[in-house]
Amino acid sequence: MTESRHRIHAARVGTDGSLVEARGDAGLVTFMRSAAKPIQALLLVRSYDDLAEEDVAIACASHGARAEQLAAVRELLARAGATEDDLECGAVDGSRLNHNCSGKHAAFLCVCAAQGWPFEDYRLRTHPLQVQVLGALGEAAALGGGQVPVAVDGCGVPTFGLSLERMAASFGRLVRNELEGADRIASAMRAHPALVEGPGSAATEVMQAVSGAVAKGGAEGVLCIGLEDGSALALKSDDGSSRGLLPAAALLLDLADLRVSTIRNSRGEAVGEVVAES
Repeated sequence: MTESRHRIHAARVGTDGSLVEARGDAGLVTFMRSAAKPIQALLLVRSYDDLAEEDVAIACASHGARAEQLAAVRELLARAGATEDDLECGAVDGSRLNHNCSGKHAAFLCVCAAQGWPFEDYRLRTHPLQVQVLGALGEAAALGGGQVPVAVDGCGVPTFGLSLERMAASFGRLVRNELEGADRIASAMRAHPALVEGPGSAATEVMQAVSGAVAKGGAEGVLCIGLEDGSALALKSDDGSSRGLLPAAALLLDLADLRVSTIRNSRGEAVGEVVAES
């Protein structure tokens, strides 16, 4: 019995950044959410030459508060001369470190330290940091900052509205190293896919299955993937659920082993599956 359907829109761009395939509405404008983290992290790598790959990967991450992930966040805080209290992402289980976006926020503090900007209110759209972030996003998407709708993300920082085609194009520019610092972002994410999200997540599974891929998910059912050949994809689930993203991406990338996701109950028993249909 089919219990639920997740309708997913997708756009694929070629190595020149132009649209080559659409499933559903490739022009759908939606918020990029955490899929923008690799673009936001460009400001970090442009500010420091001596970052470890783990530092860069955690800046791009939506983490699960695993020990190695929290250790990487602490390293960025130390570099910034900041503490957990300086993070403006809010607390999870009593700790701001535990918030899945704490790596990005710690990276933002590092950029502020390097540029001499105040830590306070770094999350706000009017802060010099976020002005620069919007500029980097506009550059990656080949749009002017004024053309990008801006709202507030779950962790308090601005989030950006782009069409799926432009999201895919931004990841294409990232993997083609057309943005200053993009090679360091891509290298770190490829080297540490489990730091970027974690086992079972669509982004991590794709990066582990596809050589040279760079992938990042976002809230409300968003997934962006840059491929080693310089092409890229962006996917968005109509209902905001991420459950169908990995099977859908596997269908588009011809990954037979990932086209079916097993649904398990609290006992770990297989009780259903999510299957991609073209």
